Amino acid sequence: MDENKKIVYPYMPNSVESIKKEMMDALGIKNMEELYSYIPEELRMKGKLNLPKPLLSEIELKEHVEGILSKNISCNEYLSFLGAGCYRHYVPAVCDEINSRSEFLTAYCGGTYTDHGKCQAIFEFTSLMGELVDMDVVALATYDGSQAASTSLRMTNRITNRNKLLVPKTMNPEILAHIRNYCDFMTITQVDYDPKTGQMDLEDLRRKISDDVAAVFIENPSYLGFIEENGREIGEIAHEHGALFVVYADPSSLGILEAPANYGADITCGDIQCLGMHMGYGSGLSGYIASKNEPQFIMNFPNHFYSLYENEKGEFGFSRSLNQRTSYGSREKAVEYLGTNTGLWAITAAVYLSLMGPQGMYDLGKNIISKAKYAVEVLSSIKGVKVLFEDSTNFKEFILNFDETNKSVEEINKELLRKGIFGGKDLSREFKELGNSALYCVTELTKKEDIDRLAKELSDILS
Repeated sequence: MDENKKIVYPYMPNSVESIKKEMMDALGIKNMEELYSYIPEELRMKGKLNLPKPLLSEIELKEHVEGILSKNISCNEYLSFLGAGCYRHYVPAVCDEINSRSEFLTAYCGGTYTDHGKCQAIFEFTSLMGELVDMDVVALATYDGSQAASTSLRMTNRITNRNKLLVPKTMNPEILAHIRNYCDFMTITQVDYDPKTGQMDLEDLRRKISDDVAAVFIENPSYLGFIEENGREIGEIAHEHGALFVVYADPSSLGILEAPANYGADITCGDIQCLGMHMGYGSGLSGYIASKNEPQFIMNFPNHFYSLYENEKGEFGFSRSLNQRTSYGSREKAVEYLGTNTGLWAITAAVYLSLMGPQGMYDLGKNIISKAKYAVEVLSSIKGVKVLFEDSTNFKEFILNFDETNKSVEEINKELLRKGIFGGKDLSREFKELGNSALYCVTELTKKEDIDRLAKELSDILS
């Protein structure tokens, strides 16, 4: 292509030279450089940007993008045992049908004056999540689980006026990184775990807690898959020192596991990707925060509440409430800034929970925990493979250790990939003390035959 040739972009009509000239005439300038005259000459970039040649037709662009996407291999093509925060759950067709409707599929959160249906749908989300986590108050969905955890811990700082946090050493490192960034004004200390079970070391917790700790935070189930059995004791230790107890809970487990509120949690948070959302790189994630119905908690939520109102005529409607708490109501005086761009996922989760009901969530949890138990039994029988934290019960995920084999996790995963299987996440960098280990995951979509196939392929690779 001639570099001096003027380019007219198909989706930018103002790039036509005649229109561009009219615009410059209207501005009283002779060339584009005059637009930047207020920027000192020495600060301006000289020369051209090193950009690829433009694709000027939609056909070329489509072919180019499809060529890139064709390199991807999805979990529909290969068998996947990856989890670690983003999971392959079944998405009922009705979830995609509802969330693709024009009333809901919009970048705008909606206004109480126009979107009564959307407000009601989000109200239903908060009500259904409240039932699931057994909490009184649930706000509009957050960006993702990491942000839900970070915001929950910032809330504890505002409620207690303390600035220290205690978190488990076994927690999701990506969530921990998010918390360190979002709560950088707080001191974060990690609590040790029992090397046999993975459970939080209660003696270490007692040594590290003090009267200036704002909150004790745990994941249940944990990032490493085991169910934390000492939740009640952890909550009691936190409350003895005036600290709050925050639990990061997987909603897909709550049909079968006790709700955190019932073993002392003051705030419950987590990710709702498991509730009707497809896996996607950088999308399909959303979080929730729930608390007790107490003023000090309610007034420190930074995100919207949706409530049912009655007008003078006795008519009912749905609207946002206590708006002054949010950055929408308080602007620069707000304690925290939060958007509404995952409202669509809140509606999707409401559809999923409505469809599943209590029995469906129980069946889901029972299915997953039984699949995990079977996988642990089968895979631990392979020569050289050891299941870590075997004295604990696993939900969805578990750790396989390969120290006694002559292969690294990276080598094993490459071999599995050649056989059409995504192996577990390599933990050797994030949890060096666990040795040559990987985090494997099963869900309700994992069949017995899939686990048996993995066992066979691993046996062949390690033999």
